[in-house]
Amino acid sequence: MNPAIDVVRHARARRARLSFDPVTGRTRLTIPKRAALAPLLAWAHSHEEWIAQQRDALPQPRPFVPGALLPFDGVMLEIVWAADASRRVERQGDRLLIGGPVERVESRVAAWVKQQALALLTADTDHYAARAGVAVTQVTIGDPRARWGSCASHGAIRYSWRLALSPPEVRRATAAHEVAHRVHMNHGPAFHALVEKLFGRDPTPERQWLRQHGASLHWYGRSAVE
Repeated sequence: MNPAIDVVRHARARRARLSFDPVTGRTRLTIPKRAALAPLLAWAHSHEEWIAQQRDALPQPRPFVPGALLPFDGVMLEIVWAADASRRVERQGDRLLIGGPVERVESRVAAWVKQQALALLTADTDHYAARAGVAVTQVTIGDPRARWGSCASHGAIRYSWRLALSPPEVRRATAAHEVAHRVHMNHGPAFHALVEKLFGRDPTPERQWLRQHGASLHWYGRSAVE
């Protein structure tokens, strides 16, 4: 059976390009706007072995179910379900204890992780904003697939909640990066110098960690390839 391939026509494309997204587990064929589809799709399907290799290398889905482990703020937490426990997620050391209907565990744990992620990222942002002497009008979280953070010109900063699953220094480096955009809305030398000043050192190791391991964070809370 031929693998599913998403076809994208791009006005600037000069030739066909086949790519694989380790975040979504989907294959994309980018082609010129007016190119004939059939021969290029056949060409893409001729790379089934390569596509299969990419799929085999994907991280395994890690749903938030009883017995599962998830990294959070530098600690590995185990999800523990007990029928007579509180329906509210409670952290007890390295355990997340939850009761109530077992089919609601995934959604309640996900809600807890996002709530705690917002608290962590808000605290990080406030810390670096105070150091930079700038105001941040709002901190929010989402689940973007391509960006870990963004800063709007009006002062609002938005993060991926999945940063809470990364090592704390990676999360903090991202917050320093976004806060620095409150001073420099670009990625010039002055911007990078400010990021280093706010973070306290060169954040290159943290950026490299996200490039190497960031895609795997998107498989937490997922039960299957979308």
